[in-house]
Amino acid sequence: MPASSRPKVVHLAADKGLLRRLGQNLIVAISAATMAGGRLVPDGPLNSCHALFTMVAGIGSSIHAMLRIRQVVLAAFFIVLSGAMSRTMSAQESKPVAGAPNAITASNANTTPPISVDQTEQVDPTKRTLSDREKIQQQRALKQELKGTYKTWLNEDVRWIITDEEAKAFKSLSNDEERDNFIEQFWLRRNPNPDSPENEYRETHYQRIAYANEHFAAGKPGWKTDRGHIYISFGKPDSIDAHPSGGSYERPMEEGGGETSTFPFETWHYRYLEGIGDNIDIEFVDTCMCGDYHMTIDRSEKDALLHTPNAGLTQYEEMGQAKKADRFSGGGLERLGNGPMASMQQSKQFDRLSLFAKLNAPPPIKFKDLEMYMTSHKLLTGPIFPFEVRTDYVKVTNETVLVPITLQIKNRDITFTNKDGVARGTVNILGRVTTLTGRIAQTFEDTVQIDVVSDQLAKTQDNASVYWKALPLRPGRYRVDVVIKDVHNVAHVGVWARGIDVPKYDDDQLAASSLILADRMERVPSKQIGAGNFVIGNTYIRPRVSASPAIPVTFHRTQNLSFWMQVYNLAIDDTTKKNGATIEYQIQDTATHKTILDSSEATNKLDHPSSDQVTLEKTLPLGSFKPGTYQVTIKINDGVAKKQIAESAPFVVD
Repeated sequence: MPASSRPKVVHLAADKGLLRRLGQNLIVAISAATMAGGRLVPDGPLNSCHALFTMVAGIGSSIHAMLRIRQVVLAAFFIVLSGAMSRTMSAQESKPVAGAPNAITASNANTTPPISVDQTEQVDPTKRTLSDREKIQQQRALKQELKGTYKTWLNEDVRWIITDEEAKAFKSLSNDEERDNFIEQFWLRRNPNPDSPENEYRETHYQRIAYANEHFAAGKPGWKTDRGHIYISFGKPDSIDAHPSGGSYERPMEEGGGETSTFPFETWHYRYLEGIGDNIDIEFVDTCMCGDYHMTIDRSEKDALLHTPNAGLTQYEEMGQAKKADRFSGGGLERLGNGPMASMQQSKQFDRLSLFAKLNAPPPIKFKDLEMYMTSHKLLTGPIFPFEVRTDYVKVTNETVLVPITLQIKNRDITFTNKDGVARGTVNILGRVTTLTGRIAQTFEDTVQIDVVSDQLAKTQDNASVYWKALPLRPGRYRVDVVIKDVHNVAHVGVWARGIDVPKYDDDQLAASSLILADRMERVPSKQIGAGNFVIGNTYIRPRVSASPAIPVTFHRTQNLSFWMQVYNLAIDDTTKKNGATIEYQIQDTATHKTILDSSEATNKLDHPSSDQVTLEKTLPLGSFKPGTYQVTIKINDGVAKKQIAESAPFVVD
């Protein structure tokens, strides 16, 4: 091959100027594409890239050593070209239509500097509107998680005695202080003796839990078992028919008769369970032979030979009058087989279901028809059943106040029925105390019967019957609702509602209970102290009730006037270790302002002179009082603390 036609080989190192020009053109092309803002403009990046491409292609054919560099440069060219075209298409799509209102011209768009991320106004996350989901999460975050002793108390300690409403209310509480208050009120509502510092119900409850854990545990704590459940809820049964080893068993006729072999089982008998009924039998069976007895309503479940052919036959099956296979046909709760009492047992299946439901349910409200007047504020359609209500306040502890609620019903407003020479009137009473948030703090329900000799009914129309219920409450504002119904006239319903302020008795403040005016007051036997209707401490006291707090109570001249009041937080002298207050009693005629009674006594001469609390009880006949309106006032002058308080109450003598 002639030398002139040979390819001219140029070493890469021999022409450094060529490489330098190649790199400069590549930089210019990329920079031009960037500075052009993504738009195809004259003398822009496409021209620079085109020049670069031409140059590279030209030298590539003559320089063998530049093949790899040419590939790199071509790749860079196509990357820059595709990026420029993509940005150009986006710009054209967002370009305003010519002549459109408020259109931004291309020149204005070009002159407006781009807004960086740092220049954009940031939205304050605390001020933005929350979604529904975020609101729910925020509300949940406000509530402390139920854990520790509170979780144990709800899920273990009171699992079998707390109502669904109480459990729901407890779970909705926000902090431990509210939970502590709830627990205190929970036990107070169940305390049979609110005046006692000890809560008999709570002590008995935990004793039952301890007993259940000791005697009924079976791979799990005794309180979790069915026997533990029933024992904790209803106490010790009156009798237990126990078969701890199972074995041979003679069926009673109501179960079909005949002999069979059983799993271990027990039958607990209660003579009476309130809200459930009389003569209650509860059967527990240990089918696993592991000590875990479960409650059952199927009396055939204890039959260990139930599924064994021709074994453990009933009386009819032995006589050929029935087949064992018949037990598994026809459905039903039990598989006792045919027998002389089979039809009777079938009719009692719904009774057994009802019993099972009652044993597992919290105590029901007895007067559902009265409850709707509270919950829905149903309007009365029949004749109004009038009655009066009085509330008083007596300190129990710093955080608990006894609130006696007294109802008075006139005999003339009650429907009586005559039977065997006795006229009987019956009234159902339902009461409820709620907080301002609607949480139920206390409920009470009772049936009151008034018996009068039929011949004397007309003469007793002006007499009144009084009902009394003392409720322990924490200091605060409450709403009290009371509904009564005349049993012998179902349309005769009365409703009463009022807000009350339960006072708080601070330790450092001289204070007093309500001043109660009563028509009967007497000491009670020691075994009745703090228990029973109209009993406060060791005194039976029956208050007089008026139509409203603004109307004085009325006494007859043939009656005695008794008044009762307690004084709290008397100061104790450091030297004598006794209180040193003076009590003044005054009764004044409000019409003439004439003083009828004016006397005084020292508290250190009364019972318990070293106590910071005294109880004042006085009784006087009204025979010498003229008909009119009077006011009794009791003044307390604490000579040690140099403090004074006074309580007064009006009354009418007719």
